[in-house]
Amino acid sequence: MKLNVTLCVCILLTSCSWINPTSRPSLSGIDGNACVGAIVKPPIGLREVHDNTLLQSALGASGKGMLCAGKVFEVEQPVVVYRVWDSSKTYTLNGRWWSLNIPQGPKDRYQNANDICPEWSALDRMSQCTLKPGAHIVIGPGQSATCATGLIPASATNQVYVPNDGQKNQLYIENCTQGTTWPQ
Repeated sequence: MKLNVTLCVCILLTSCSWINPTSRPSLSGIDGNACVGAIVKPPIGLREVHDNTLLQSALGASGKGMLCAGKVFEVEQPVVVYRVWDSSKTYTLNGRWWSLNIPQGPKDRYQNANDICPEWSALDRMSQCTLKPGAHIVIGPGQSATCATGLIPASATNQVYVPNDGQKNQLYIENCTQGTTWPQ
């Protein structure tokens, strides 16, 4: 009798494990390798939508940077985002990679948390903008990046991909500050 009860409990626990709210399916990247972390709950003002073309443009294979996994959101009301950029390349103020949180230094820790190779940007200015209502963005954890100095592993830090294209004058941000020296 004791064996039957134990067996029933084991079967019940195994078959119902999918209802455990603490267990999350693991994320995997476009190349099948596991991602680190999870996609954060978006702030108020964003609504999840389906836009596979945009999602695919934000995802990168292992070693290529970009996002490991992501979800697409439509901006329903202005949301503040932050960007660290290279003041020697002023056009990078309106780049594609943003954060929902105020960036914190030191620089090397920020680079590792956001999968940014040192040779990609001097990261010496920080600006704040708002996302324009109607824009579609992607949020997700970072993919690993192969840099001149070696591999930066995939990161649990969520990044915001905004499909800005300054050359086509397509900007999905507004009310930007010109930036402050970063890190302070």
